[in-house]
Amino acid sequence: MSSITRNLEVVDRHIRDEARDVDAVLDLYTDDIVLSIPGRGIELHGKSAIRIMYLRLFGAMGEIELEPLDRFATEDRVVDDMRVRLRITAEGIDNCPLPVGSRAELRLVHHFRMRDGLIAREEVFETWTAL
Repeated sequence: MSSITRNLEVVDRHIRDEARDVDAVLDLYTDDIVLSIPGRGIELHGKSAIRIMYLRLFGAMGEIELEPLDRFATEDRVVDDMRVRLRITAEGIDNCPLPVGSRAELRLVHHFRMRDGLIAREEVFETWTAL
């Protein structure tokens, strides 16, 4: 299997499973993973910090709908572009620009840096719109 195919498969599993099985998704990261969400002022280092954030984040969302738009890869990068619609159901989305109870649409672009078939850095760019 080529590294590009492997990278696309890893990112597909990450996107598909992150809200359902946080611990399985953490296995797709390198030990020195960095997750950055610059629009909300978040930078996390290590699987433990990311796990805590993911549990809070996905525990504060409902009615999640994903609309894939584009995904492409190189030997060391994957870019995923999608729209996400959701309802904010509780506190837990750090620095969220909308209040609890809001229905929102996000344009969500992930930039993954890959190393040895794992995600070494994840940068998440979000544009929030109230529905």
